[in-house]
Formats: sequence, C-alpha cells, structure tokens
Amino acid sequence: MNLLEKEQLIQEQAIALETASAEEIIRYAVQTFPNITFACSFGAEDVVLVDMVQKISPGTDIFYLDTDFHFEETYHTRDRLVAKYNMEFVRVAPVLSPEEQAAQHGDTLWQVNPNQCCNIRKVEPLTRILSQYDAWITGIRRDQAPTRANAKKIEYDHKFGLVKFNPIADWTQDEVWAYIREHDVIYNPLHDQNYPSIGCHYCTRQVMPGEDPRAGRWSGNEKTECGLHK
Repeated sequence: MNLLEKEQLIQEQAIALETASAEEIIRYAVQTFPNITFACSFGAEDVVLVDMVQKISPGTDIFYLDTDFHFEETYHTRDRLVAKYNMEFVRVAPVLSPEEQAAQHGDTLWQVNPNQCCNIRKVEPLTRILSQYDAWITGIRRDQAPTRANAKKIEYDHKFGLVKFNPIADWTQDEVWAYIREHDVIYNPLHDQNYPSIGCHYCTRQVMPGEDPRAGRWSGNEKTECGLHK
C-alpha cells in the first residue's frame, strides 16, 4: 500500500472509527496493516493496550524503548507482563550506552539539554524501529496534555512516515483505571505513589495534589513532550 492509498484510507475511515471502541480499532488496525507494531511504555494506558492486543492479536509485535534510565519498578512491570501473557517485548536501545553518552555529552545531559537526551535515547531509537513497519499503535489520550488534544484515533504520522492508531484517544483517566480493575491488569506500582506519568527516573518526579498530571515530567523545564508524539 503506497502513501496515497494510506492517506485516502485514513480520510475514509477517520470519522467512522471515532465512534468505534478501542478493541474495534485494534482489530481494524491489525487486519488492515498486518505489518503493525505497538509502542509500550508500561504506563497505565499502555498496559491496558497490552491486555487488549494480547487478546485480539497476540502475534503483533510490542516494543519498548529501553533508555537505560527507567525506574526499577518499570522493568519489574515489564517482567510481570511477560510472565502473565507468556510473550516477549521487543527491546529497542539507543546507539549510545549511558557511559558513551556521558563521555560525549557530559554526565547530566538530561539536565543540561533534555531535548538532546530524549533525541538520543528515545527519538532516534523510535525512528529506527518504526522504519520497519507500516503502522503503529500508541496509548496517548487527548486529555493527557494540550499537545495531544487533537489526536485522532487514526492519523498519518508524518514525522515517522506511517499510519498511527490511538485506540483510547477519547478515554478518560477514570476509564483507564476502570479497565485495569475490571480485567485485573498488571500495572506499574509507581502509579500508586503519585506518579501518573512515568518516564526516565532522572526526569520524572511525584505529582502533588492539584498539579497537572504531567507536571512530574521534566519538572523545572518548559519541555512537556519527549518528541515521540509531536
């Protein structure tokens, strides 16, 4: 399927899929684009989608970006999901090890230039893995941040050059947690410790009552996104 055909398909289906359930969108996605992958960060939204994808299309690749800077709880969540679903996640690593990055850019690049750190440890690895697929699935929601407010359930991702599905774009945080409880989905225990959004441990802090849910990401910087969903 060439680019023109993909864009035409998106235009024809975007409105219809807006009212479809997350499960229906996933079924449509994997049937229409067999060469599809799901990007998992092990946050609450993504473990919901892990559960759905494993029930609907267990053969679909699910990858994660291993920045080498994740919380131990995040890696433990990964391992528990592997055991529960008897599956493996595709590990995608940066070209530079933490030691090589420190040698080239200093010991605290995430403080000095967080955008460059994200480019090295997230954006470049994501670009590399997505180049192997025709479409990808993400767990972004519209009410997570102003930068995501206009996310469609299906759209063409011009940054990475493939079709992007956001099955739970219209879900609320309450709906995410209702699904987790109803289906007994494994989740990162940091969510129970005031971490609504979990990234690398250097750039993530607890969110205090009354703060924006993403206030704990890159606190003290104007940065609000790692560059994966712009």
